[in-house]
This record gives sequence, C-alpha cells and structure tokens, in this order.
Amino acid sequence: MLTRPLLKALTEAGIGSRRHMADAIREGKVVINGQIAEDFRHPLDPATDRVTVNGKAIDLEPEKPICLMLHKPKGILSTTRDDIGRRTVMDILPRTYRRLRLFPAGRLDKDSTGLLLLTNDGGLTYRLTHPKFENEKEYLVYINGNLTPEEKSKLEQGITLEDSVTSPATIREVTSPSPFNYSLAIHEGRKRQVRRMFGSLGHQVLALKRVRIGHLSLGDLKEGNVRLLGN
Repeated sequence: MLTRPLLKALTEAGIGSRRHMADAIREGKVVINGQIAEDFRHPLDPATDRVTVNGKAIDLEPEKPICLMLHKPKGILSTTRDDIGRRTVMDILPRTYRRLRLFPAGRLDKDSTGLLLLTNDGGLTYRLTHPKFENEKEYLVYINGNLTPEEKSKLEQGITLEDSVTSPATIREVTSPSPFNYSLAIHEGRKRQVRRMFGSLGHQVLALKRVRIGHLSLGDLKEGNVRLLGN
C-alpha cells in the first residue's frame, strides 16, 4: 500500500481536525512503532505501521468522508466531550451518527444557536475554519437598543478588540425572524467574536444565531435536527 504523510493520514482517519492533530504531534502525543513522531510528513504505511495518539491505537484506514449540518440549540457545547458532564453536540445527534468519529468544524458558544457542521474530514475542517479561506459566516443578532450610524460604520470598518482589530463586517437591519434586529456577516471566527464586537460598542447580545457558512444556509432545518450534506 502507498505511504501517506503522517498529518494527512491522521486527519483522514477521522480522529480530529488537522489543527488538533498537528498540535498532538508537536506535543509528542503521537507515537509511530514505539517512537515519538517529530515530522508532520513522516511516511506511514497503514498496513504495517502502528500509531498511537495519547496512548490509544489508531486505525489508519480512511473513513468515508461525511458532513452533517446541525441546528445547534442553546445550552449545548460545540465539542465531542465535556469533563464535567455538560451536554455536547454528540449527545443530541441521532444514534446512527453517534458511533461515527465526527467532530465540529468550528465552534458556536454554548449560548448561541444555529448552523454547526460536524465531519470526520480533517481536510474539510481546515478549509472551513482557516482564516486564509475567508469563508463568510452570517449571524442573526438580537441586541438591546439600536445601532447609531457611527456604530454601524465602526462595524463595517473594523472594531478594535483587546486582542486585535476585526476585519470589515457587513451589517444590516432585519425585522424577522423574531426577536432578531440585525444581520452581521464576517469571515473570521475568533472566540465569542460577535458578542465582543457588539459589547465594545456598549450593546449586549441577547440572542445569537448563525444562519450561513459560505454557501451553506441553515434554511428551515429545525433546532436540534441534522441534515446529511453531499447526498
């Protein structure tokens, strides 16, 4: 069988995103035939090489790629597990998909709802989440009060946050669905970025829902339900 580079083999095996697997290699958590891996491009032969990640043996045979669209409800964590027992997106998936090694492609904070993609394809996750691909994300936002023209202009030009300046956003008023009063489109995805952007202007985000990633729209998918993409 043809060899494959270590990082590519790990992401294709569906055990984590490209970023997480790269971190695991850097941290010495990946072992090949008893030796700690140091090179992302180390050639692997799935038929003969034995690989462990965090001490767990890994099946290097690539899984069939799968991608689900989930309408995440409020209060659910965008992760595969939680150390203190809080409910995660894996807990609300139909049983058919729970046995698959899926992981979220990106995040939505616990208090936000809307479109979240889950996949076993590390390459797809990389293309969806890496800033260089500039995948636009659209959110419906419910804030207290209304934006002034000056505040709207600041969002459109870029907001100075404590860690950086955001890229220009597209902002427009909406009247439906209730209770949302603004739509915001950005191509970044920093931690709690939308909430921090409005917070820097003195507006509290009371509800936040992601409705689009690139060309993928949430549409009429009901909260808590999933849709299999690509079929």
